[in-house]
Amino acid sequence: MLRKYLVELNKIEVLSLEEERLLWKQEKEGDEEAHQKLIYAYQPLVFKTAMQFHMPEDILMELIQEGTVGLLEASETYDYTKGVAFSLFAVHRIRGRMCDFLKREFSSNCISLDRENEDGWSLAELVPSQQLRPDEVAERHAVTDRVTRAVNRLPVKEKKVLEGIFLENKTPAVLAEDIHVTTNHVYRLEKQGVRRVRGMLSRFMKDFKR
Repeated sequence: MLRKYLVELNKIEVLSLEEERLLWKQEKEGDEEAHQKLIYAYQPLVFKTAMQFHMPEDILMELIQEGTVGLLEASETYDYTKGVAFSLFAVHRIRGRMCDFLKREFSSNCISLDRENEDGWSLAELVPSQQLRPDEVAERHAVTDRVTRAVNRLPVKEKKVLEGIFLENKTPAVLAEDIHVTTNHVYRLEKQGVRRVRGMLSRFMKDFKR
């Protein structure tokens, strides 16, 4: 599906300022064809915005759909006579739609990056802090989702320990009883699991900061 979308995307030609202004004038007069041409012409903006979230293909396509809704919403309130470029006007609505979607999708059943263990540190420390931009909430959800996937790939006991500490807020003593090991062994499993997660995240973070 993404490949087909990219083929269509490559067919889109950039509108000249004169063409775009005329289309906006016609669109505001109720011309549906002009409206469709404008929405089509700005699909690359939706795609570019979606790509900033570094998501798998299936989620990327859903982001594109959400972004297109945001594009349509922006077109309804845009006033071309004020001299503000539509791309600047629309990108906030497009990104907002995408962020809302990601928050709905990943707000639950994910490992918490911020929950601390008994030693007072969290999984957020595995990720360079400059990559977690506070003004881009959905990027943080993307990282959280990737951490959760990494944890799901761990050996069973390491996975149970990290989920217990960072998702269920269990103490090492309780976890030791749950998985029938000593408390010291729980600490070793935690360290081993974190080491593996850090290794799995290293490639992702290189791509994330590009």
